[in-house]
Amino acid sequence: MRGVLALILLLATASVADAKPRHHHRKHRAHHGSSRFETPKDAATLPAVRYGALAPAECLAELDARQIPYTAETARGVAAPVRLTGPLHGVTFGAQVRDADRATTPYDIADCALVLALDDFAAQLETHGIVRVVHYSMYRPPPKSWPDDKIGAQHIGAMSIDAARFEKADGTALEVLKSFHGHIGARTCGDGAGPHPATPPSKELRQILCDAVAAHLFNVVLTPNFNRPHRNHFHMEVMHGANWFLVH
Repeated sequence: MRGVLALILLLATASVADAKPRHHHRKHRAHHGSSRFETPKDAATLPAVRYGALAPAECLAELDARQIPYTAETARGVAAPVRLTGPLHGVTFGAQVRDADRATTPYDIADCALVLALDDFAAQLETHGIVRVVHYSMYRPPPKSWPDDKIGAQHIGAMSIDAARFEKADGTALEVLKSFHGHIGARTCGDGAGPHPATPPSKELRQILCDAVAAHLFNVVLTPNFNRPHRNHFHMEVMHGANWFLVH
């Protein structure tokens, strides 16, 4: 448990800009009281744990078996880097960048394990009519001093997505900044949780998030309830070798 609290403090320092990723850090206080931490007995069978345990070749084989559209990439710090070349269950995942930069932006590179989780997530999003998820980043290139053979975690390992906007086929959108309706320290999912005020968009956005939590698609989920740097996105992360889950 001490290691988990250390992780919370580490994640609390990860600052994400409103419009696009920047590589800087500020200290923020973590609120632990409303965090939901669990280590299920059947953890090995749950999606995020299973995906995080796959060797790169095994993971890529599952992408192929699912007929997920992708190309292989090269990215320092990433175990099995890929770039999606098409939608998952009708849902496109794209960084907030210019169309001209779409094919080359590093922010759209993802580890294979994250893509498997996103494929499951997209199947859930499809039921809400979501056709596009706009995010701030999945991969963030490490500093030049980063060893070429060192595998990273979170964004350096391309194991996380910072999802900000969920767009529907009818042209409407659910934006985390505008529609989450939470506050720092509040419970995110489960008994006593819910948006305030509870509007139709805020309730649907909360359902989208908490359905993914219930399905154990990601090991770590951080929301605007965690701290101010997360006020405009959901940080959803798969981890290599983890058998536990944290939601805040």
